[in-house]
Amino acid sequence: MVYDIKLPGFQREDHTHLIKAKMSFLSNKFIGKAATMDFRALPFLVVAALLVWIPRTTAINITRLLGEYPSFSTYNDYLKQTHLDEQINKRQTITVLAVDNSNIGVLSGKPLGLIKKILCTHVVLDYYDMDKLSDMPKKSTLLTTLLQASGAARNQQGFLNITKKSSGDYFLGSAVKGAPLDSKLVQQVVVKPYNISVLQLSSPIIAPGLDGMGVNETTPITAPAASPKKTPAKSPAEAPDAEAPAAEVPAEEASAPEPSDAPADAPVNEADDEGSSKSSITRVTSVGSLLIVLGYVFLM
Repeated sequence: MVYDIKLPGFQREDHTHLIKAKMSFLSNKFIGKAATMDFRALPFLVVAALLVWIPRTTAINITRLLGEYPSFSTYNDYLKQTHLDEQINKRQTITVLAVDNSNIGVLSGKPLGLIKKILCTHVVLDYYDMDKLSDMPKKSTLLTTLLQASGAARNQQGFLNITKKSSGDYFLGSAVKGAPLDSKLVQQVVVKPYNISVLQLSSPIIAPGLDGMGVNETTPITAPAASPKKTPAKSPAEAPDAEAPAAEVPAEEASAPEPSDAPADAPVNEADDEGSSKSSITRVTSVGSLLIVLGYVFLM
């Protein structure tokens, strides 16, 4: 005779052991799955960190911007002939003071070297739009131009004086002592905060003595033919004749306030600008390649 002896205590202990074993198995499986999920999410974390690290830059193309406004075709052609468009496009923060076809005729027939220096004084090495100008703490402010950065300026020829009149209008002129403030700020043409701004002036600004700085007088050029105004809706309105408000400028403010731009006396280092541009392109290309590799690994 065989006796079937049941031991409840042993069964309970055996069941407890099985439960513990199952819990341990499930726990290890869950932890392993979580670890796998974390590993697969790692590439996305790396990519996100790289995207935050890469500086955001906006490419500037001044001739393309002005090309949308036929009334600035002569000014745009001068930028191309003097190759100033290339220097402007290398900058990341800039303000261009443009003059329309009907008011730029004073430059016609002048030597190309002189025209280049004049236009250099119309390129401000900082970003200004109407909102920023309205927040100026002083009535008169000095603006640093590309001519000052090139090292070709004498005295205050590389600076512009901008003054806000009681009427709310802005007038600009050379910061050279005795120079008139007779160029009125007409309107804001193009703004891409905070990279480039194009503001329209009523007339070109010619610093006193700028034409006596060894300019080659044997290469005069004529003004390019103005393009017909096919799109008058986009052309800015012509500016009214501005009166010279030189007498109303406070002497202590117009003399020598601190310029807001740092590279005042240093020549323009085009090689550094080109090198930094190439470095940014290389960096973006490397990141793009990394994204492709990480995406491929993730899909596998």
